[in-house]
Amino acid sequence: MQNQMVNNQAGAPANLARVRDWVFDLDNTLYPHSSRLFDQVDALMGSFLSEHFQLDRVAAREMQKRYFHQYGTTLRGLLLHHPEIDPHHYLDYVHQLDLTVIQPSPALDAALDALPGRKLVFTNGSLRHAERVLARLGIAHHFADIFDVAAAEFVCKPDPDCYQRMLRAHGVTPTAAALFEDTLVNLPPAAALGMTTVLVTAEAPDFKLPTPSHEGPVHYVTDDLTRWLEATAKTLKSA
Repeated sequence: MQNQMVNNQAGAPANLARVRDWVFDLDNTLYPHSSRLFDQVDALMGSFLSEHFQLDRVAAREMQKRYFHQYGTTLRGLLLHHPEIDPHHYLDYVHQLDLTVIQPSPALDAALDALPGRKLVFTNGSLRHAERVLARLGIAHHFADIFDVAAAEFVCKPDPDCYQRMLRAHGVTPTAAALFEDTLVNLPPAAALGMTTVLVTAEAPDFKLPTPSHEGPVHYVTDDLTRWLEATAKTLKSA
């Protein structure tokens, strides 16, 4: 995936100065994919399904991935088809993680500090998981609030209703907000609402200054969130 976008054309978000709320996904967005933290979550999901449904690991993984692809998260599929499952217990189970694979990030801390506006976390994970990760990174103090899957009443991204719930809960005007996500399918619902979208992906081979796309639901792409925020903050300061 290319890490640069062509010069702005009609319909693209030409001016990041309009952004008042910076909304960040958590996993593989605020910390690098290279930490492989989510591999732990993935393995624990399989263990949960194997234990709960008395399945072998192959069948458990098939169920896990089927629900993920159908509903955006395994949890959403479980709640729709197996309402006896306690979502809080499930989330506690799959978030028993060793966070030492994530390194504190003074650079990200400084980049967030330089960025004007309110910052929020918008995650399909749990509040406790988000709090632990933000504390480990050393950036928790930048965020006004965390909108987790329980706050969404277990409606998950990319369900459009999940975004509407987040916007209402925090008084976010979508045309004055930007969403950062590592999962491509989670960006079109945000773009449809008028949010500026940023795809954070390890697939982008080279960092370049943020420039907008001319079309589609992905307005910006970067492989380095910290440097993207640094460049954006400098641009806004000099505007």
